[in-house]
Parts: sequence; structure tokens; C-alpha cells
Amino acid sequence: MKLQLTRPIAFIDLETTGISITTDRIVEIAIVKILPDGTSQPKRKLVNPQMPIPVGSSEIHGITDEMVKDAPTFKQVANEIKQFIENCDIGGYNSNRFDVPMLIEEFLRVGIEFSIEGRKLVDVQKVFHMMEQRTLSAAYKFYCQKTLEGAHGAEVDATATWEVLEAQVERYPQIGNTLDSIVKFTGEDDIVDFARRFIKDKGIEIFNFGKHKGKSVVQVLKEEPQYYDWMMKGDFAMNTKQKLTEILNRTLVKKP
Repeated sequence: MKLQLTRPIAFIDLETTGISITTDRIVEIAIVKILPDGTSQPKRKLVNPQMPIPVGSSEIHGITDEMVKDAPTFKQVANEIKQFIENCDIGGYNSNRFDVPMLIEEFLRVGIEFSIEGRKLVDVQKVFHMMEQRTLSAAYKFYCQKTLEGAHGAEVDATATWEVLEAQVERYPQIGNTLDSIVKFTGEDDIVDFARRFIKDKGIEIFNFGKHKGKSVVQVLKEEPQYYDWMMKGDFAMNTKQKLTEILNRTLVKKP
């Protein structure tokens, strides 16, 4: 059974300076437009983000400052991109949470309105997550080729998790075979609080939610000290409040 289209669908993928919709910028945009007759029309643009590309981001997508220094800005390609996807539905992978919001944000920054009204937004990742199990039992079957008997028993699950990790080390040499290499690969060593209310950007704790998202925690607490009281009284995880207090004590409270 083949996909039936009544109008073109544009599959969009963006490479960016980071993952913040508000503060990061596009460095590459690739669009594959599929027409109802099945033919495809690709378009790819490198984009000068007018800001430095973090090394960590370059390591992921391979795009450096040098590669985009002579590329057009998004403002210079915005009308071309908009026209190319005019009257198209939109598809992508995790696109409803990232690519589409980021693209809309970039259009708004240059004064161009891009409406999704009337368009179908197809996120392939959502289909994947809904159709394929992401449970420990499914992982055990996939990696270990065995059925997990007694699932949800704590010891059984813990043992199975260990076997899955051993199988992952065998399957994915790029993650290494030490805890240090695996933690580095997954990025878990950069956790500030487990609720992810704070994240690190270049080693600096920043807010990951609300009106101060993307701002330095230290700077906000200096400029708006009442925000600390609001969070401590609010419905936040104790771990989050603990980390907020640690940041406050470390940076703002003078030692006697």
C-alpha cells in the first residue's frame, strides 16, 4: 500500500545552532517536496545563522562557522523557502516539536508570516513511537533476542536492563565500552536537575522553561531575586528546588 497524496507534502529537516526555538538559529534547511504523482523536488540551503555555531552542534551535524560564513542569511532565503512549500502539507521527524516551530520562529524574526492553517502536519516520529513498543520487554527482545519472563519484577527488570546494555555495547561501538564513554555519549553528565527545569549551555546553568527560558539562572536571580521565592513556593520537584538553592548559595551568598 503506497502513500496517497491529494496535494504535495514537504518533508523538512533543519540543522541548527542548538535546540532552543527562541535563541538558536537555522544553519541548514533541507526540503524534499513529494508531488501527488510520486515525483520529488529537493531543495537544500546552507544558512548563515549570524551567530557562532557551538562546537557541540558542529560535531553533530558537521556544519562549521567557516562553511556558512558566505552563505545567505535566513532573511535572504525566506521568500524562496516560503514559495517552495506554498500549498504543501508538512512532514518530518520530530517536526511538530522542533522543525516546524523553529521554521515559524525564523519566518517571524524576518517579518514573514507563515501559517500552518489548513496544512496537515505529519510527524513520522509520532507514528514510530505509537506503533513500535518502547518498553524494556521490547528492548530485551530486540537486543537480546529473548523473551523477558517475569517482566515488572524488579530484579528481573534490573538484570534484563544490564543485559540490554551489554548488547548495546556490542552493537554500537561508537558509544564505547566504559561508563564514562556511555554517559558522555548520552549526555547525562550535563544534568542539572532531573526535571530538566535547568540545563547547561557552555557550562552555565540556564532556565529551560517559562518566561526566563534560555537565560542564565544566576543572572535572573540577581535581577529578579523574588523569582527564587516563587519557585521555592511553587509546585516544583524537590530536586529542582535543591539545585536552585545550590546555585544561589554558590554564586550569590557571600561567605563569612
